[in-house]
Amino acid sequence: MLEMRKPIPVSDAIAKVINHTCQNTTEYIPLSESYGYTLAEPIIAQQDVPHFNRSAYDGFAIRSADSVGATGMNRIPFRVIDHIGAGHVAKVALAEGEAVRIMTGAAMPTHADAVVMLEQAVVTEQGFTIRKPFEPHENVSLQGEDACQGEELIPAGGFIHPGTIALLATFGYTQVRVTKKPIVGILATGTELLDTFDDLVPGKIRNSNGPMIAAQLARLGVESRSYGMLADDMDACYETVVRALRETDCLITTGGVSVGDYDYLPTIYERLGAEVLFNKVSMRPGSVTTAAVANGQLLFGLSGNPSACFTGFELFVRPALNKMMGSQKLYLPYEKAVLTEDFSKANPFTRFIRAVYRSTPQGATVTPAGFNKSNAVSSIARGNALIVLPGGSAGYEAGDEVDVLVLGVEEGTAEWLL
Repeated sequence: MLEMRKPIPVSDAIAKVINHTCQNTTEYIPLSESYGYTLAEPIIAQQDVPHFNRSAYDGFAIRSADSVGATGMNRIPFRVIDHIGAGHVAKVALAEGEAVRIMTGAAMPTHADAVVMLEQAVVTEQGFTIRKPFEPHENVSLQGEDACQGEELIPAGGFIHPGTIALLATFGYTQVRVTKKPIVGILATGTELLDTFDDLVPGKIRNSNGPMIAAQLARLGVESRSYGMLADDMDACYETVVRALRETDCLITTGGVSVGDYDYLPTIYERLGAEVLFNKVSMRPGSVTTAAVANGQLLFGLSGNPSACFTGFELFVRPALNKMMGSQKLYLPYEKAVLTEDFSKANPFTRFIRAVYRSTPQGATVTPAGFNKSNAVSSIARGNALIVLPGGSAGYEAGDEVDVLVLGVEEGTAEWLL
């Protein structure tokens, strides 16, 4: 007798996953290896940035009071008494009418409080003249204007990107406390599967889900381990799942989660003593997506159909892994966009349509990426977003505003330069 499954809303399924996900422990790693991790503690300014008043431009450091009254008809002269570059300090303090030739980033001399840019000065044998007065601190970067000592600059949970690394280096961090990344196992099931180098034969298909999931994990900066492909054999599948759970923090399987005669994952979960969080979701594609917990480890049973597998990963696996890594941003970026063509097919379940999202000065648009059945592969390759269409009795028309989940956007244009 076939198992009767009761679908739950997508939001409830996501909540169940998140509620059963624990953040990983923390560790210290070298600054040079920290890109892509999540901060396990906030970045606190160890000193003012900059920690001294410095010149914002190449030019001449002066006392602003000495420039009062300068005009085109009354040029005020200055005498240059020293020359300093970045990393050096002036040997003398300025007196009335004196200046120091200074380079960008160099410390301001004692008593100097303004900088005359080179293009604002007319050089003479003794120094230079100016034709305008300068305000105090004009063309000067003031101590602490970027950050003040003790200020929290980045909270715990922030993603470490190149700018974060620059900040850490500024404060002398050689080791960074981060949240450990999980190691995720991937197992593809199905007697119909061939490897990528195998020749096609009737009734067989190449395994695209395994490499696709490995790439989705890599995009998150997560290490994966492949447990290959297994035919529809209960004992072999069970032993491989047990081994994978010993060696990884989380396991993703593809295929075997429906209710057919050779879909063994539900039985494997039972043998593991796993708690099944859900085994059907009110969504298309991927309604048979399953999640379970065994001894504190998450198991995701994704559909064997590529588009359903891809969508299940982005909706359920991604936020769980992000939480494990301590991220503050668990979910895909969300936008609104105008649908550019009709999508007339109605469905009682929420639909996730692979699509092409474009943001322009005239507004954001989104277009279905082509063939959109659950077994589609081409639309995954073309798309950079998922259109979210709530279930209902009617379809959607071009011009409707719809919700969009934006995937990794690796493309752009130079329109902003025009």
